[in-house]
Amino acid sequence: MASKTNPFTFLQQVRSETSKVTWPSRRETMISTLMVFVMVFFAALFFFAADQLMGWLIGLVLNAGI
Repeated sequence: MASKTNPFTFLQQVRSETSKVTWPSRRETMISTLMVFVMVFFAALFFFAADQLMGWLIGLVLNAGI
């Protein structure tokens, strides 16, 4: 069974671990955010085009049976 740590010791350990984190700079954060928006835009365009194409093809197939 794991030994229990008192809350004070736990908070000291958390503070120690967060001091080891390498935080991104403002520039890195802005570039990453911009890249996410660009990729979301291209993914939206792709799925829109794929949806339109599949809708057109299904309409073509269903109308051909008439």
